[in-house]
Amino acid sequence: MLVRAFGSHNPWPGNLPGVLFFWPLNFEFATTFMSIHKLNPERGAAEHSALAVGLNFHHEIHRFPETILKARAIRALENIAAKYPVYRHVRYASQRKLEELFDDLALHSGLSACRLGAGSLLLEGPGIFISAEGWRTGMFVSCGFNIWTESVARIEETREKLLKIIGEAFARQRMFTLSWNFMDSRSGLNFTTFDELANDDLHDEAYPAFDRPVRSFIRDYLDADETVLLLLGPPGTGKTKLVRTILGAMSERKGDSAEVMYTGDKKALESDEIFVDFITGQHDAFVIEDADHLLLARSSGNHDLHRFLAIADGVVRAQGRKIIFTTNLPNVSDVDEALLRPGRCFAAVRTRLLTRTEALALMQRLVEDRARCDELTGSLFPPGVRSVSVADVYRASGKTGRSGLC
Repeated sequence: MLVRAFGSHNPWPGNLPGVLFFWPLNFEFATTFMSIHKLNPERGAAEHSALAVGLNFHHEIHRFPETILKARAIRALENIAAKYPVYRHVRYASQRKLEELFDDLALHSGLSACRLGAGSLLLEGPGIFISAEGWRTGMFVSCGFNIWTESVARIEETREKLLKIIGEAFARQRMFTLSWNFMDSRSGLNFTTFDELANDDLHDEAYPAFDRPVRSFIRDYLDADETVLLLLGPPGTGKTKLVRTILGAMSERKGDSAEVMYTGDKKALESDEIFVDFITGQHDAFVIEDADHLLLARSSGNHDLHRFLAIADGVVRAQGRKIIFTTNLPNVSDVDEALLRPGRCFAAVRTRLLTRTEALALMQRLVEDRARCDELTGSLFPPGVRSVSVADVYRASGKTGRSGLC
């Protein structure tokens, strides 16, 4: 058994997100092998064939004073949350500065505060305990609150108080929460979680190869029983923008932020761990970007696709969750046929470069001045150029949108 001390939404206050404390602490690795019978004091004589179990504890120290402060806070408060029967995890996103926001939370919540960092805070009061974490993103601050209280009514009261302190916040149905998974050379599979704002403007003119309006395509996919969606096309043709809009539509339906597992790391997909996390977790979707290596036929030596084939037809489909692949592969014939099987795959669609006529149509959606549209489109098509990417048109219009899920 391997005990990992990484991640960003471990709710227990004795294990702050990303940190696992033991006292005394070995700052490198401490590995202990034990027999199962040694874990049970009521067991009789040990059998010679006892199963060996290894526990690997790992803790990274970046700043020693910070570690001591957190350890003291945890030792003082380690049992508080166990007293309260009601737990909720609440997220908010705000355009305020991280330090100022957490200053206000510490000073104006009416609770005793233990500040562990610029965006790390413990709050305690009669009948309530809160662990708060905040992260800066490109456009806003993402905050997560683990709340333990004595009653459901106290949870609602706390939500209102937090929102009042935070001030104007983005509606959760406009957000999606991204769990970005990657491999760490020392700890194995790791992840970080943050919020993304689903504010991309999607235009049908960017997807001339689609057989229906893009919003209708998204609605049909979310309504469908099929789990898998495959988006093929060269870079810059709108695949990521489409994925973001799909995730935003999931949040709208849910009435809260969609929970999304995301990776573009080939090594993360070479073990079962990330798939187990998806199956047993609460994610609404699994997004795999640049999945060229993963989608090739198994007869070509692809040994990783079978894991997706197994989960796509099981509990994931039964729960209505989705798996979205993006790839730069030029032809759908390069993809393993088993993934495309009817009942498993909703669609395999291509995004492509735009002709001059198509680029002008998109430019006219982005820029009101028609003369300016003609001028900008013409600048994209010097002699010899026959097609341009969707990203090229957005850049020329001055409306670059967002690049990448992260």
